[in-house]
Amino acid sequence: MQLNKNIQARFNPVIDHVKNTYNSVYATGAAVIVIHKDEIVAERYWGTQSSRPEAREVQEDTQFHVASVRKSYIGFAVAYAVHHGYIDSIDDEVTKYIADLEEEVFRGTTIRHLLTHTHGLTELEGKVIREFLPGESWAYRQVNINLLTQIVKVTTGQTVADLLKEKVFLPLGLKESNWYTEIHPNLADVIDPSGQPKEIPTSSAEGDQTNMFTSTRDLAYWGYLHLKQGYIDNEQIIPQEIIQLSTSLISPNTIDKDLPQHGFLWFVKDLPASKTELGELVPRGSYQILGFTGVAVLVVPEHEIVAVRMVNSYGSPENHDFLADIRTFGDSVMKSLQEG
Repeated sequence: MQLNKNIQARFNPVIDHVKNTYNSVYATGAAVIVIHKDEIVAERYWGTQSSRPEAREVQEDTQFHVASVRKSYIGFAVAYAVHHGYIDSIDDEVTKYIADLEEEVFRGTTIRHLLTHTHGLTELEGKVIREFLPGESWAYRQVNINLLTQIVKVTTGQTVADLLKEKVFLPLGLKESNWYTEIHPNLADVIDPSGQPKEIPTSSAEGDQTNMFTSTRDLAYWGYLHLKQGYIDNEQIIPQEIIQLSTSLISPNTIDKDLPQHGFLWFVKDLPASKTELGELVPRGSYQILGFTGVAVLVVPEHEIVAVRMVNSYGSPENHDFLADIRTFGDSVMKSLQEG
């Protein structure tokens, strides 16, 4: 998959926004790509892949650590399993698919709860405990992601990583997206507040750890695949129903309306929600996912646009409002469209 470039000055506010974020956090490099109506209309790279001496410059094939953006790939794998009948329903309880879970803790917890961060589970000293009742509230934890990757493997017989490689990466020619167990020259370091590289877990290549790296263009094409509902180069590469399932609102109606709203781990824009990560100007029906490293991909179907930003930071300085920053990223995209 390859799109033509038609760089347009009206998208400079998006470039400026990403550059400002890059200059405001602990990072050595950043990048941005915007796709609008089947063309790359903005693309820019800054800095180096590391703070090490003679570090490689950030460029088209630089692969950034995507942190929680990987969850959109896990969500896809779950949607694939649902579409093909490996999972009967997202309202099935988790214990239906993973037999050795403690019944008292997991009772009432469904796959829907895992996908929307409304499961109410957390870990304490290596043990899963209940934080709140399923569907009662929202909390961003890791335990649901571990369970979802297990469910994909148990039901489909494939790991998340293998499923994505076979069904998405190979058919689309995405050669710069993977879960890595070894460091190679194209991978950008994650920079911690001390300015030093942060160690990333690399003991598993199954898609169950946070060791996913992708290039800016591959992540943009991942968003574009969703924008086009799986139809790429005059071929339905992915069944449309899988994409629709992944990006449609499935959050339980029992949670407070100001809490974040989700599809299959994507943040989706539906009703106004004060705790959403999507900008005020971003229209309903849009969806986005953000990682702790500052990486984000936003899809706005109403305007046929995908915007990706890459930053190799780990968290933010105390005076940097992480949530406000990602909201204004989406708003800068919308302002560029309005000005055009």
